[in-house]
Amino acid sequence: MARVEIVMPQMGESIAEGTLSRWLKKVGDEVKRDEPIFEISTDKVDAEIPSPAGGVITEILVAEGKTVAVQTVVAHIETEKGAALATAPSVPAAPSESAAATASAPSAPPPGAPTSTAPAAPRQPAAAPASVTHVPVPRSFEERVRTRSSPLVRRMAAEHGVELSVLSGSGIAGRVTKKDLVTFLDNGGAATALAMPSPLGASAPAITFSDAHVAAPAAAPWPGDVVEPMTKIRRLTSDHMALAVRVATHVTTVHEVDLTRLARVRARVRAEFEATTGQKLSYLPFIIHAVIATLKRHPIMNAVVSGTDIIYRKRYHIGIAVALEPTGLIVPVIKNAEDLSLSGLSKASNDLALRARTKRLNPADVQDATFTISNYGVFGSIFGTPIIPVGTTSILGLGAIEKRPKVMPGPDGEDTIAIRTCAYFAFSFDHKVVDGADADRFMADLRKTLENIPDTGF
Repeated sequence: MARVEIVMPQMGESIAEGTLSRWLKKVGDEVKRDEPIFEISTDKVDAEIPSPAGGVITEILVAEGKTVAVQTVVAHIETEKGAALATAPSVPAAPSESAAATASAPSAPPPGAPTSTAPAAPRQPAAAPASVTHVPVPRSFEERVRTRSSPLVRRMAAEHGVELSVLSGSGIAGRVTKKDLVTFLDNGGAATALAMPSPLGASAPAITFSDAHVAAPAAAPWPGDVVEPMTKIRRLTSDHMALAVRVATHVTTVHEVDLTRLARVRARVRAEFEATTGQKLSYLPFIIHAVIATLKRHPIMNAVVSGTDIIYRKRYHIGIAVALEPTGLIVPVIKNAEDLSLSGLSKASNDLALRARTKRLNPADVQDATFTISNYGVFGSIFGTPIIPVGTTSILGLGAIEKRPKVMPGPDGEDTIAIRTCAYFAFSFDHKVVDGADADRFMADLRKTLENIPDTGF
C-alpha cells in the first residue's frame, strides 16, 4: 500500500491560504484519479479540487470551514484498491469558535466573487479592528509588504495612503487581509493620510476619508425574526461592493440604443454561425466587439487610477458578470479580447460562463479586468446603476433588449410609429478621472457603432 497526501493547493501566486468549504467525499470512500474530493474558497475564486491519485480516503485532517495555509495536508489516500483502513475513520472536530471566526474572515475577491455551497458557519462576534503596532523592521519595506498582503490589498493601501507595515494582520503569519484593511479604514485609520487640500483655501476644513464613511450600528433581531449568517460568497461580495463604492466617485449615464439593425444581422448569420462554430450566437459578442472598438477611441475608459497617476491600459481584458445559482455573482475575464473575432468572443464568453457555474474557474480567470460588462437585462431589468469594480474606471450595464414603439421619420419627413428593437445601456464611471461629457461622448460613439454595424456583422 502507498499513502498519498492531499494538500491545500496554491491557486495563484499571491494566495497564501484557502478555506476548505466542503468535503465531497468522506473517510472510507473510494475515489478515482482527478475526481473532485473537496471544495475550497480563496480570496480569488472557489474551486473543486481533484484527487491526485485513485484509492480510498483513510483520513480527513481539516474540517469544513477551516482556513489553512497552502501545502497543508488535509487528507490521506491509500492507493491500493480494497485495502483495509489502517486506522478507524477519523473526522476532525469542528473548529473552535475563535478558530471559526478567524477562518470566516474574507479576503479580497474580484468584482462579484464565486459562490460556495458549504453550510454557513454560526454567526460570530465581529473581530476586533486591526490595531496599529510599531514593530522592528528586520527586512526591507518591499519584502514585508510582499509577504504580508495580497496585490489587491497593496493596491488598496496605496490608494488610501496606508502603510501596511504598521498594521497587525489576522491572516496566516500576520498577513494583512482585505478585511483588516477595510476595518482599519472604516474606523478612520486613514484620516490623516487621506486628508486632501481644500479647494476653498487654507481656512476651509480638509476632506478626509473618515468624513465620507461612518460605520452603521449593528441591527438587533426582533422576536420572530430569522437570523442567518452570511455565506462566504455573500461576505466577500459585501466587502468588495462596499470598498468599490468608497474608492470610486460613481456617476451613471443612461442611453437608449436602437439594436434593430444588429438584430437583423444576428438573425441572418445565426444559423450558419452556430452550425460552423458550435457556439450559440447571442447579442453579447457583438456588443463586446463594439465596446472594444469604442474603448480604443476613448482610452480613459480602459484606465486605472494609481495614487495620483492614471495608467492607460493597452490591453483589453473584458470582465463579464455571471450570475450563479442559487445565489452569487462572479466576473470572469476575457483576456486580450481585442485579439478575438466574433466567434472567438462567443466561445470565450460561453466557456467562462459555463466554468463559472460549474466551479471550474482558475484564479487567473477572475483577475485583471480593465472594463466590465454586466448583462442584467437577461433577467428582464430595463436598466440599473452598476458599481464600478475596484481597479477600473467604468462599467457598462446592459438592459433588456426588447421591441418598442418608436417615432421615426418617414420618407417624406413625416413622423411615423415603427417597432424597433431597443435597449437601455447604463454606463457608470469614476468622476474623479472621467468627466460627464467624456462619458456621454463614449456612449454616443458606442451607440453609433452598434446602430450602424456592417450587414455581415463585425
